[in-house]
Amino acid sequence: MLSLVTCALLTCNTAVGVEVSDFDSIKLYTLKNQNEMVVDITNYGATITSIRVPDRAGNIADVALGYRSVESYINAIDRPYFGSVVGRYGNRIAKGSFILDNNKYTLATNDGQNHLHGGKMGFDKVVWKAEVLEDSVKFSYLARDGEEGYPGNLALSVTYSLTDDNEIVMHYEATTDKPTVVNVTNHTYFNLSGEGATTINDHVLHINASKFTPVDAGLIPTGELRDVAETPFDFRTPKEIGRDLDAHDTQLKYGLGYDHNWVLDRIDDAVELAAMLYEPNSGRVLEVLTTEPALQFYGGNFLDGRLVGKSGKAYQHRSGLCLETQHSPDSPNRPEWPSTVLRPGEKYNTTTVYRFGVK
Repeated sequence: MLSLVTCALLTCNTAVGVEVSDFDSIKLYTLKNQNEMVVDITNYGATITSIRVPDRAGNIADVALGYRSVESYINAIDRPYFGSVVGRYGNRIAKGSFILDNNKYTLATNDGQNHLHGGKMGFDKVVWKAEVLEDSVKFSYLARDGEEGYPGNLALSVTYSLTDDNEIVMHYEATTDKPTVVNVTNHTYFNLSGEGATTINDHVLHINASKFTPVDAGLIPTGELRDVAETPFDFRTPKEIGRDLDAHDTQLKYGLGYDHNWVLDRIDDAVELAAMLYEPNSGRVLEVLTTEPALQFYGGNFLDGRLVGKSGKAYQHRSGLCLETQHSPDSPNRPEWPSTVLRPGEKYNTTTVYRFGVK
């Protein structure tokens, strides 16, 4: 078995910096800082497999859902994308097609008739090249022209850094040799009570957005930008995630809960606060900051107890949530929305930060 359990999990080494555990071509990289925060990342899918942070009493817990072995990531049923980088286009593209420069491109469909998170063999299912830097790890992947239907050879990298401010900084860069579309994100599932806890409904969430994009029954945006005011989608004032889940709302019915895109209230193109998550019992806080224009909040609605995590506990309904920084779903088919087109000579350049703390 290609185990992901390393000295980082067994506390046999507490040095600050980067450690590497070698399992043939698949490796595990461990980032540590001076505050006893530890982050494990594998080059299979550029996947965050563990985030260990203290609570207000100093007790350490892993707050990221995931598996104990590489085989579990490779063979996962229902493909939950735990901790992985997803793309070439994260989220959905309607009917698996788009038109760019008068050329129609047909993509792999893996979500009914729609394209989701890069297709049948997205970035979460490939082995990335890794380079260890002084206090970070850089993962690189060349997505070939025609892969999953996308045009252009896309040279992509994501660099993970861990700061002494308990920040996981993810910086993405990409170039292409043909016009293409790019929308890459990280798909970590969080439970600030600790991985394996039963629910995230008691977590308090703030999203810095006054509009969201309603969807149809296939979770494809309708094109409307709807005000969150007086709807269950208003998280401008922090509230418990479970507070409005039972509201009679067509959008909640379509998503089986929250599985929607919020258009962020941004000031400029800098790294800005998109969302804040708080778990009252532990006191843990997660702030999500980004340069991206939107955020997908997914409440773990499809978790149903069939997936067993690294602690040996089954992941029950809504036992983890995702806060995916992104461009809006189906943007290649919505020219009025911020563009996801990347052309030769241009550079895709975006940053997202997960900042942990307590209160």
